This record gives sequence, C-alpha cells and structure tokens, in this order.
Amino acid sequence: MAYDASDPELAELRRRRLEQLQQMQAQALGGAVGPDPEVERRAAERAEMLRRVLTPEARERLARIRLAKPEVAQAVEQQVLSLAASGRLTRAVDDVTLRALLERIMPERREINITRR
Repeated sequence: MAYDASDPELAELRRRRLEQLQQMQAQALGGAVGPDPEVERRAAERAEMLRRVLTPEARERLARIRLAKPEVAQAVEQQVLSLAASGRLTRAVDDVTLRALLERIMPERREINITRR
C-alpha cells in the first residue's frame, strides 16, 4: 500500500493517537498540567501552513535540518511563512528553492586547514 501524505483520514488518525499518547503520559506523571492549548493551536496552524507551501521533498529536508540545527530551521520556516503571508509565493517551495533560502540564512562556514610539519 502506498503512503499518501495528503490523506485527511490518516492525518486525523495520527492526531487522535497523539492526543491519546499525551493523555496517557499526563496520567503517568500524576495529572501534571499539559502544554498551553493556545500554543499548541498556533503550532498546528504553523505546521499546516508549511505543509501547504512546501513540497514533500522540501518538508523532508527541513525536518532533517530541524534535527541538526533547530534555530536555522526556525529561521527558514519564518521566512517561508512570511513570504506566503505577503503573497510573494507563486508556487510551492521546492527543494531547490529551500536550499537557496538555506544558503542565505546559514552562517558562513569556516574552512579549517590542518598543516602537518
């Protein structure tokens, strides 16, 4: 069976399972207060907007970057969302465009040369 990332039923099942796991975790911690619902709502809206404006390849690259350098991923997300909000995106951001954004945002790499004597 092929995986379809745009399947709303699958997304709903994942959302429910995540909620169930969060409730189980909260109960295991003795009913500790969970995250703020407003913050969760904004994060969900942000994720949905990114899902709309990024191609699957670009989302995958951004996820890998988020694991290694969360601050860079946050900056790229913010830039993509601001471009989308201002209407300057005419098509979905593909992997090549995302790499161009990354090159502008990422700090310059220092080249290290080791000289043996």
